[in-house]
Amino acid sequence: MNTIIIQKFIKISQDLPIIDVRTPAEFSDGHITNAINIPIFSNDERAVVGTKYKQESRDTAIAKALEYIAEKTDDYLNELQRLVPSQEICIYCWRGGFRSEGMGHLFQTTGKKVYRLQGGYKAYRNYVLDSFKQNYKLIVIGGMTGSGKTEILEEIGKTDEQMLDLEGIANHKGSAFGALGQEDQPTTQQFENDLAAHLTRFEPEKNIWLEDESRMIGKVKIPDELFKQIRSSTVIKIEVTKENRINRLIKDYANFNKSDLINSINNISRRLGGLNTKLAIEAIEQNDFYKATDIILDYYDKTYTYGLSKREGQTVIPLKLEDNDAKNNAEKVIGFAKEISDYPTLSPH
Repeated sequence: MNTIIIQKFIKISQDLPIIDVRTPAEFSDGHITNAINIPIFSNDERAVVGTKYKQESRDTAIAKALEYIAEKTDDYLNELQRLVPSQEICIYCWRGGFRSEGMGHLFQTTGKKVYRLQGGYKAYRNYVLDSFKQNYKLIVIGGMTGSGKTEILEEIGKTDEQMLDLEGIANHKGSAFGALGQEDQPTTQQFENDLAAHLTRFEPEKNIWLEDESRMIGKVKIPDELFKQIRSSTVIKIEVTKENRINRLIKDYANFNKSDLINSINNISRRLGGLNTKLAIEAIEQNDFYKATDIILDYYDKTYTYGLSKREGQTVIPLKLEDNDAKNNAEKVIGFAKEISDYPTLSPH
């Protein structure tokens, strides 16, 4: 079997299927991006083996593990055939020990060429966390809620520029309404893994465009080392009229269920204030989405302005945009970034 270090594993696995043989619970907590779970043990079986190891002996634990494996060998091979047509595969467990070694040897009997990760998922997690310590050339797009930052970044991503979609990876748009229309958020651990996978694909000498975010995007947290870089990079602050922002937000959110919108308003009621909460909810119930959005934006605008005022040492450069054409605005933003590229803090790293 080919047992390889994490750097080589990352490179090889770009083009090969990756099999995670840990339990479903371990896999759900976090796994290598795009990995397939073919668990050698169920959650309960691993608990039994672990208990025997602690309370009885290593030998009885191994005997029980082998008993489980013998009962399910055909199941493993059937799953492999169903899920993995490739003749070369990558495989890992928690530490690169018994589980990946055993399953790797089994899969080799089918003619597969197996690359096994030395140090297992633990080595991968160390690699992920170290990746955020690298210095990236970041260009941060900011602006008040409804400024069209996400649409502009999407258009930038269609060019030859590099774009990191933090909200897309997090499955959340970053506000109290950010979960609407989104899939369930990953765990913070999985968010970090997916984030590192995107960064790995980028060319380090080129700029990376991303949106200005709070430390938390919904329930997931931006890694500290990356967040420090975001907050030390110059922000290009998109400025559009409040009317444009309101109309954009109505377009994005008015089609959601009213009860979901009202629930999101209630989630910020303490910060919005009792009267504003009442008025916003009444406006939603009466289909007056313009009024509701106007009320809510007053809160978000104050919060954003206050947050910017507390960022010591970060340069914020405004850019006024007159229309809502995302493609044209993206071109203007890219051009603006080139104009100020000599600005000493645009890419401080």
